[in-house]
Amino acid sequence: MIDSIEALLRRAEGLLARIEAVLPQPLRAPDWDASVALRYRRRGSGRLLEPVRHLAPIRLADLREIDAQKERLVRNTEQFVAGRGANNVLLTGARGTGKSSLVKAMLNEYAPRGLRLIEVDKSDLVDLPDLVDLVDGRPERFVVFCDDLSFDEGEPGYKALKSVLDGSVAAAGDNLLIYATSNRRHLLPEFMRDNLAYRHTEDGEVHPGEVVEEKTSLSERFGLWLSFYPFSQAEYLAIVAQWLRNFDVPEPELAAAQKESLVWALERGSRSGRVAQQFARDWSGRRGD
Repeated sequence: MIDSIEALLRRAEGLLARIEAVLPQPLRAPDWDASVALRYRRRGSGRLLEPVRHLAPIRLADLREIDAQKERLVRNTEQFVAGRGANNVLLTGARGTGKSSLVKAMLNEYAPRGLRLIEVDKSDLVDLPDLVDLVDGRPERFVVFCDDLSFDEGEPGYKALKSVLDGSVAAAGDNLLIYATSNRRHLLPEFMRDNLAYRHTEDGEVHPGEVVEEKTSLSERFGLWLSFYPFSQAEYLAIVAQWLRNFDVPEPELAAAQKESLVWALERGSRSGRVAQQFARDWSGRRGD
């Protein structure tokens, strides 16, 4: 009889262990000193913040032709690190124009003063309230970074982000901001059928429909908008020269690379900072031949 009870207990313990393995696990604090940047990840039923071992070395001085955007983000981040009022930031516009690079450079600039970055994929934004609770009260200043952010209708992360930005009873602490980049200014797809909700009055006034208002409400919750635009040819060449210098190409060779850099951009259909970096990497690599 005793043997039967012990066997039953062992089976129950094994069953409980298997159930616990599939249940959602609480988010645990990482080693905050392991890195100035962390990446939020799901692993099965577990959730963790992984230290980023190799940070992008980009600095503010490396970024060219976006001085106005750089100045405004530096001012906002400076205020945040100093414990003064600062806004959540939405960086929108043309691809490859330095939106993500500017955020990374900001981390490298202000990490010595306590700035920390947590990168979160949009699919994991449903867990954003847990991140807010985890960092609440810590001495560091945290930027939650969402790169290439946009939503399709009905995605759960949309409401979680909206609540944390503005509108939830439990507000985020003053040591956390959200910096997001997107190619869409309003973060949600806009369809022709949305315009059917517009109402025209006799005096000609147009009242946006509720559908349109809902689609713009999320981006409006970011206190600071930074817009990025396609580069002109002169701006593109200046960026190419800057990247070539980063790859240790001597100054006398910069002029010789200009014509080929324009062909490189033409083949890709874009004069972006990303294309300039790719060309400079290829040019510097071929110098070794």
